[in-house]
Amino acid sequence: MSKTCSRLRAGTPTQACLNRHSGVQARLRISLWILCVPVLLSFSPLSAGAQSEDPIRVADNAVVTRGDFIRAAVRALDLDTEDVSEEPLPYQRVPNALLPYIRVAHENGALSIFGDDLLLAQGMSRGEALQVAVILGDLSQEGELQGSFKDVRAGSAVEKAVAIAMEKHWMEPLRENMFGVNRMLLGADANLLLRKMRGDQEPEQEGGDAETMQTPTIKVTFTRSTRPLPKSEILETLWQIVNEEYIYEDKINQDEAAYSAAEAIMKSLNDPYSTFMRPVQSRSFQSQIQGRLSGIGAQVEYKDGYLTIVSPLRGSPAEEAGLKPGDIVLSVDGFNIVDIGFLEAVEHVRGPDGSKAKLMIRRDGLEFEVEVTRALITVPEVEITWQGEVAIVKILQFGKITQEGLREQIENIDAKNPKGFILDLRGNPGGLLGAATSVMGNLVPKGSVVAGIRQRNSTREEKTETDPVLSASVPMIVLINGGSASASEIVAGALQDHKRATVVGEKSFGKGTVQQVLQFNDQSSFKLTIAEWYTPGGRKIDGIGIQPDIEVAEAERDEQMSRALELLRR
Repeated sequence: MSKTCSRLRAGTPTQACLNRHSGVQARLRISLWILCVPVLLSFSPLSAGAQSEDPIRVADNAVVTRGDFIRAAVRALDLDTEDVSEEPLPYQRVPNALLPYIRVAHENGALSIFGDDLLLAQGMSRGEALQVAVILGDLSQEGELQGSFKDVRAGSAVEKAVAIAMEKHWMEPLRENMFGVNRMLLGADANLLLRKMRGDQEPEQEGGDAETMQTPTIKVTFTRSTRPLPKSEILETLWQIVNEEYIYEDKINQDEAAYSAAEAIMKSLNDPYSTFMRPVQSRSFQSQIQGRLSGIGAQVEYKDGYLTIVSPLRGSPAEEAGLKPGDIVLSVDGFNIVDIGFLEAVEHVRGPDGSKAKLMIRRDGLEFEVEVTRALITVPEVEITWQGEVAIVKILQFGKITQEGLREQIENIDAKNPKGFILDLRGNPGGLLGAATSVMGNLVPKGSVVAGIRQRNSTREEKTETDPVLSASVPMIVLINGGSASASEIVAGALQDHKRATVVGEKSFGKGTVQQVLQFNDQSSFKLTIAEWYTPGGRKIDGIGIQPDIEVAEAERDEQMSRALELLRR
């Protein structure tokens, strides 16, 4: 049985944005680690002049104003701002600093979409930016849109602009059927578009959601590898002949060829945690890390090619629509999602806040359609309940919410002088190493080892950096089962080795490898296993798992919780 959980089963990562240039130069965006290890890259200064400055000096995730974009677009195309008419302009409130650029854009007919008041300080939408770019670049006769997008009206000017943008790789759609013409233009998208307009050879970071654009770009140089791509001569020759001789030229898809090759390289490792992710898959992965996404609000898993509901989240659209654990999603809006891959299937279910999805559901052998209105979902990570004087803290995922907010909640628990503390990690597939370390920092002395991380050529220890907030006199039980993995096993194993808690339940999953994520400029990325982690006592976990101190099998009644409460009430 093939089974993948929607939450982060593997600790994932450093994230880096790489763009190859002249074989050795690249642009790197350092981001988030889940199992935190040094980046396995060789750095040296980038030669002067190798990369020009951003056309618009604005943060990647900041909204670009109309005025700034129009000025930058005129400059990018090197349009003459001197020999223009001095006739009064039919617009309100044009600052003197923007006047020559507005005159040029006006004379080229690029401002008609805005009306009499240009609102130059207002944010620019992606669709508006493309229309201005197409007109200023005198490209209005080019392009024919392949396929359709729900937010692009057929026969409209924006359809023509989108067609040209996709043809010239100026901008990527947000989703398969949603281009995002009404989404605000962010700095990353704007700079890529402007570079393409002025003919730069090196593409810049393409825009994404603000959640994935939080870190700065730094310039790096990579030393040439002593192990070149195997059979590179064959691959290059093959690709050249295909492009020159293949009779159906219109079927040659460069992106598909590149992505398929990248997928094949990662697949050759025969490692379930090392994989290449196309842009759509990569965005889905990033949303999961952030703990906020737009969708139906259900935990899902992938069983034998079927996307299956594990549990609707409380108060979610999925719960309101009547979806139940065990429901199988066969199609979304008529699109068959069986056997298309886990992340692709999930991406079809997700969508813009407020949009509707028609799901074909199979339940107990019957098939029926359910309409669900998508919403912005905050993935729950921590649930706190009490059984008498025993506090029960259930962590569903080791994400940013846990990392940043659990300490205060445990302080509040400690202030009530609990007679016992149960940390329920059952079904928790893992997440961020920082969150696991933060949780441990609330429970054990400062400087305690959380895990040992062993890479190919080095070893290091992850340690707590804060004083505990739960009194050492409070007895603790940790609950685990076969669904407890990665960061869950780090915490359970560390508490067990430090003799701070008794572990109750069933043997854990056994996910003890570390993944690093590198993200490319087109928003695709790859996840690569680069290390293993061990408990503070040196126990290997990958493929073995954490063995509980007291083994209690799962049953119809929650015997594991009952046993934990019994132990604490003695």
